[in-house]
Amino acid sequence: MSTLSCTELNLLLDQDGSVIAFQEKDQSWAGALAFSTEEKALEFVKASHLEVAEVAAIDLADHASVAALLAALKRRPIRYLLLDLDYRTGACQQVDFAGDGLGTVKARQFSAEHRHG
Repeated sequence: MSTLSCTELNLLLDQDGSVIAFQEKDQSWAGALAFSTEEKALEFVKASHLEVAEVAAIDLADHASVAALLAALKRRPIRYLLLDLDYRTGACQQVDFAGDGLGTVKARQFSAEHRHG
């Protein structure tokens, strides 16, 4: 486990302004897609062909904004962030929520179910 090495989070928003999340099959909780840079967010959008309305950044030093974001996410079944999810490999970091802030960071690996042709 480690700590975040970025200074901001770039979140993918749908056309309604909601943060886009990923929920694994047969799991109760979901993870919000977040990226350490806007470039990584745009790479994910391009590779996944995900329909995204915009990328919104939040400064991690702005503790009030981070707390407000987490409160909004917790109203949905979202309990962690999936940071820098690589669409091709399934590698990312899971960032758990700790109260009104971000907690532990651990490596996470999803199996890529898509095929490249």
